[in-house]
Amino acid sequence: MTLEIISNAKCFGGMQGVFKHSSSSTQCDMTFAVFVPPQAATKACPVLWYLSGLTCSHANVMDKGEYRRAAAHYGIIIVCPDTSPRGDGVPDEAENWQMGQGAGFYLNATQAPWSTHYNMESYIVSELPEIIAQNFNVDMTRQAITGHSMGGHGALTLALKNSNRYKSCSAFAPIVQPSHAEWSSNAFRQYLGDDMAAWRQYDACALIEDGARFPEFLVDQGTSDGFLDSGLRPWFLEQACKAADIPLLLRMQEGYDHSYNFISTFMEEHLSWHAERLNG
Repeated sequence: MTLEIISNAKCFGGMQGVFKHSSSSTQCDMTFAVFVPPQAATKACPVLWYLSGLTCSHANVMDKGEYRRAAAHYGIIIVCPDTSPRGDGVPDEAENWQMGQGAGFYLNATQAPWSTHYNMESYIVSELPEIIAQNFNVDMTRQAITGHSMGGHGALTLALKNSNRYKSCSAFAPIVQPSHAEWSSNAFRQYLGDDMAAWRQYDACALIEDGARFPEFLVDQGTSDGFLDSGLRPWFLEQACKAADIPLLLRMQEGYDHSYNFISTFMEEHLSWHAERLNG
C-alpha cells in the first residue's frame, strides 16, 4: 500500500504525520494521522486507536487533543482515522451534521446509497491496521482503542466485538445506546434500514445485553455536557455493565462540557490507564 505523506513534523522526540491513501473499504481516498513516539526508532511500540466524533476528522484531536507528550513518555503509537469516507462522489446530507460525511458511526452501511462507501467498521478493523502494520514499527499484539462521542460509541462497540484484539478500551462522552439516542437513530435507519434488530451490533448496550463482553471500561463524562440527556446517557451503559458484571469506571467530571477542553484535560490520564494495560 502506497501512502502519500501530507505532512510530517518532529514533536516530543517523535513524529507527527498525516497520510492519505486509496481505500478499498470506502472506495475513496482516506486521510489519517499517526504520532510515532521516539521509542519506535529502536523497538516495536503498542498502538492506541483514537476515534473522533461527529463533524470531526483526524485533525481535531491532532490539533487539540494534547496526547503527544504522554504518548512519547509511554512509548505509544497514536492512530487517528477520519470519521467517514469523503469526496465529491460520496453520498452526503450537507445540511445534516448527524448524517453522511463526518458522521460514519463506525459501521458498515447496508442501504443504498450509503453502502458503497460507508464501510467504516471494515476500514478501522481490517484495512487500516494492515496499513499501519506495514508502514510503522508497531506491535500489533498490543492494541487499545478510545474515542469521543460518536467515536466513543465506535470504541465501545469495536472493543466488544473484537475483545481478543484490544487490550483496553476507554471513551470520552460516548453515545452508549445509539439505537435510541436522538443523535444517532436517524442515521442508523438510513445506514442500516428499518429493522432495529440489525442495529444491535452497533449499539454498546445492546451488544452487552446480547452477550458481548470486554474485561473493563474507563469512561469520562462531563456533567455540563449539553448533549448528556439527549445523546449520551452513560447511565444506560452503567446499567448494562452492572447486569453483565463488566467492570466500568464511569467518572462524571463536574462542570466539563463536550468540547476538546474536556477531552484534553483527561487525555493524559487515559493514556496512562492504557499504558498500564499495554505495557504490562
